[in-house]
Amino acid sequence: MANLVNLESVTHGFGTRILLDNVSLGLGAGDVIGVVGRNGDGKTTLLRILTGDLVPDTGRVTITNNASIGVLTQAGVGDDAQSVRDWIVDGEPDHVWAADAARRGVVEALLPDIELDRTLGSLSGGERRRVGLVAVLLGHHDLIVLDEPTNHLDVEAIAFLAEHLQARIRAGLAMLVVSHDRWFLDAVCNRIWEVHDGIVDPYEGGYAAYVLARVERQRQAAANEARRKNLATKELAWLRRGAPARTAKPKFRIEAANALIAGEPDPRDKFALQQFSVTRLGKDVYDLVDTTYAIGGRTLLDRVNWSIGPGDRIGLVGVNGAGKTSLLDLLADLRQPTGGRIKRGRTLRLAYLSQTVGELDDADRVLSSVKRLKEETRLATGREASASSLLEEFGFTGDKLVARIGDLSGGERRRLQFLRLLLTEPNVLILDEPTNDLDIDTLTVIEDYLDGWPGTLIVVSHDRYFLERITDYTHALMGDGSVALLPGGVDEYLARRARARSVAEAADAAATAAAPAAARSDAAAERQRKKDLARIEGQLDKLSTEIDRLHGAMADAASDFERLGTLDAALRDAQSRQAELEEAWLEAAE
Repeated sequence: MANLVNLESVTHGFGTRILLDNVSLGLGAGDVIGVVGRNGDGKTTLLRILTGDLVPDTGRVTITNNASIGVLTQAGVGDDAQSVRDWIVDGEPDHVWAADAARRGVVEALLPDIELDRTLGSLSGGERRRVGLVAVLLGHHDLIVLDEPTNHLDVEAIAFLAEHLQARIRAGLAMLVVSHDRWFLDAVCNRIWEVHDGIVDPYEGGYAAYVLARVERQRQAAANEARRKNLATKELAWLRRGAPARTAKPKFRIEAANALIAGEPDPRDKFALQQFSVTRLGKDVYDLVDTTYAIGGRTLLDRVNWSIGPGDRIGLVGVNGAGKTSLLDLLADLRQPTGGRIKRGRTLRLAYLSQTVGELDDADRVLSSVKRLKEETRLATGREASASSLLEEFGFTGDKLVARIGDLSGGERRRLQFLRLLLTEPNVLILDEPTNDLDIDTLTVIEDYLDGWPGTLIVVSHDRYFLERITDYTHALMGDGSVALLPGGVDEYLARRARARSVAEAADAAATAAAPAAARSDAAAERQRKKDLARIEGQLDKLSTEIDRLHGAMADAASDFERLGTLDAALRDAQSRQAELEEAWLEAAE
């Protein structure tokens, strides 16, 4: 089958830096390709060239004439004055678009808290991104191109998105996706493109297969690649020894993987780290006693009793708005509980990575901002490290060392923020969405550091892979004020949420059936209701035809102003009757 998009000898750069150098590749129906690489190496540039949004310096881009391409970028979505309904379903009323179960499922799963008649200008940046994602998913496209689609989605929404895309892929949809969410990449992709040093290396299989192939390549690399090889080998070991959900459907050669990780130790020695943590923290870290927290009339925590000990590595999950960030702020003493108390250990030395990066001084320089904190530090692993060596490990080299913080990208600012926290030598680390804007290579550096970090770790993240990789226990804010321990991790959380939805739907159905008991028991009334619906739908169809006819007549009478006035009055009357009938249909349906 012919490719939908082809690149032939494409070269493109910005200034003196070449991001793509003589790249040739193609993408056809059924290809689901994940694009990975460090921030700034050209992933978004490659997507823009493939979709025709950017013309390369040299080379040729061929897009099949009849191919429809849907694109989700990181730029803004739509005009502020447009409504959500206009953007995602072309203004269709509820009884039209919601009649399609697949479309209804996407909207309910990804926009559960957004009214369709709200304007785009009234939405937050995250809400607007979700609206853009839904618009692409509901379009009739041969190829969809998604730049960080899992941003602003919780783990439940990400699981739904993966399942939805898997079904679409089986039907022939092609997809190109840039994402740092490794669980998502492994769930949906059948090929990986790695963008680095001006080239694009293709790999067959999902993210796990890419890690294996990358390790094999690095085994043959020069000595200066040794550290990256060790990080990738450790990650491969984690993939092979991880949760059953990943190992049940391996996408790479098991024998080769087992040979590579033979002798590779577990990511961390939990017992040794806990022993060390006790000596640094004592026996107490946090004790929540009947802790209650309410804000804006909502109770986020309801008489919670929870003990967090030295060396505990806890992942927190929950739907957006359940109170995860509020709980972290309470632990960090940035908010006060409205009831109960929080007891903190006397030797607690806290570092809190929040979702904002406002505490960085935009006018400061990278190296000087770090040196001002500490020229040298003893890491929790016992290793002495200088400010410049730590900066190099976190990707700050060359001109980046003297760059203004205000000129850094979001991912670079996030890396610098995390590095500055490490220099304070904390024994309790609280991380709120630490993976935002970070590329996969940076994530592996952070994971490698945290493997040997012996303090208490509390992490909120929608990145399922990162959460399972660095934590030992998962707790969930279930939305009812409780904090529940989940022995089965994220899988158990998703199962509980699915059961809760089933129970709620059954209760709603029972309430609907029981409420108008007398009317429901009257078969004649039920038949009459169905007749009313059929009658209204027939009238709506006739009105729709009439409105189309009036539009056509107005176009034909463009120069006859008297006739235009008559037709316009008739059109307004027809549209008014249509609105009344739609309202009557909704009332009858309810």
